[in-house]
Amino acid sequence: MSSGLVFAAAGAVLFAMGLAGIVLIGHLLRRILAFNVMGSGAFLILVGLAQRAGGADPVPQAMVLTGIVVAVASTALALALARRLHRLTGRTTLSATDSDPE
Repeated sequence: MSSGLVFAAAGAVLFAMGLAGIVLIGHLLRRILAFNVMGSGAFLILVGLAQRAGGADPVPQAMVLTGIVVAVASTALALALARRLHRLTGRTTLSATDSDPE
């Protein structure tokens, strides 16, 4: 098995772990972290599958670099929104079944 397939398999595992975290975890900060793990898995899959016998394909690598920049910006936005939600409501979950803290 080539190193590219090992990276792609590890990326698939990371993606599955992140997806499970998003679905199963109710805490907002942990969901944001699970979303980042899922994104890292997708980046690792792209890099792993871009490996060729003669070297790496530069197009998927450029896509991953662009994706990392977008992921950092979206994480900052998500954390700012989570902070605002906590300040306004006192909650750190998104479920509507939570009772009001008041």
